[in-house]
Amino acid sequence: MTDGSRRAVAIVGIALGVGSCGGGHGGQERVAALPKPLYQLVIPVPPKARAVEAPQALAANIAMLGANFRGKVGIAVRSVDEGWAVQSQGNIRLPQQSVSKLWVAMTVLDLRDQGRLKLDDPITVRTEDLTLFHQPVAALIKGDGYHTTVGDLLQRALTMSDNTCNDRLLQYVGGPGAVRAFIQRKNLGDIRFGPGERALQSGTAGLTWRPEYAFGDGFNRARAALPRADRLAAFDRYVGDPPDGAAPAAIAAALAMLKKGDLLSRSSTDYLIGTMQSSKTGKQRLRGAVPAGWSFGHKTGTGQDLVGRTAGYNDVGILTAPDGRSYALAVMIGDTQRPIPDRQALMQAVVSAVVVNHR
Repeated sequence: MTDGSRRAVAIVGIALGVGSCGGGHGGQERVAALPKPLYQLVIPVPPKARAVEAPQALAANIAMLGANFRGKVGIAVRSVDEGWAVQSQGNIRLPQQSVSKLWVAMTVLDLRDQGRLKLDDPITVRTEDLTLFHQPVAALIKGDGYHTTVGDLLQRALTMSDNTCNDRLLQYVGGPGAVRAFIQRKNLGDIRFGPGERALQSGTAGLTWRPEYAFGDGFNRARAALPRADRLAAFDRYVGDPPDGAAPAAIAAALAMLKKGDLLSRSSTDYLIGTMQSSKTGKQRLRGAVPAGWSFGHKTGTGQDLVGRTAGYNDVGILTAPDGRSYALAVMIGDTQRPIPDRQALMQAVVSAVVVNHR
């Protein structure tokens, strides 16, 4: 019998006149033979599902891309529909930078699914909420603040990577602990969530946050005033053990869970993926190789530079083919001196490899 045709058989017999007969030879009881069962109940046992293997050419290509890139890099690709995964250094923990805005967004939407907030709930961003680096919302803060909604800040955080909008949402949902609790409750694996933009970037530079860093060129001036050795030591500490570090394979798995609807309600899932697809950042990273007819939603992340090194140059997202099948991608460059065009070329090569091997 082949594996596909095995059957488990349960036999049920109804015995008529079955019993013991006394007075046998030597005083032993003679037991009547059991009759044949009147019927058999045949219960088919389904064969074990065979795991779909990743395309060998894709696995080899991803391994080659990772090995040939000069720097600390991790790559992970996961098929949302078939479940296979390929990677190159996919289990090492690398700086996320603004990729971590995804977990804030998911925490917000999870609270929405629980009925604890709405996207049109009012929220105000004030001067004291300003962070540093990229924060376009700063221009909108007048007098008593910028009065808007949770949904508006979420859109700005994801599509423009606005640090202040993200940190204001982080404060609104209960701080880093709330996001870490979401990550743990959803079993997202090796994904850390840092202390917030101010503390993260200050620590990477070797500084302790001060409110005046949020204005003008305050942060850059304070950073430039530090001894080079102190800055380099802080930079190396961050790269070596990033408080916002995550494994690319864990991020790809989480994005696959999101796409399948395992993390949020259908409404919140569609909202988040749609927002990721409208992102305005990183047009020449992964998105630069997405062919016509395919859709792509993503989140980028970029860290600080020091003596030609960059601590975190990332792009992660969900790539969907015209036939509806999807792939979760994570390309994370944790530390490199390679120029930006080379980093973008690596990311685009990953997308091209996935597209060529789509079957």
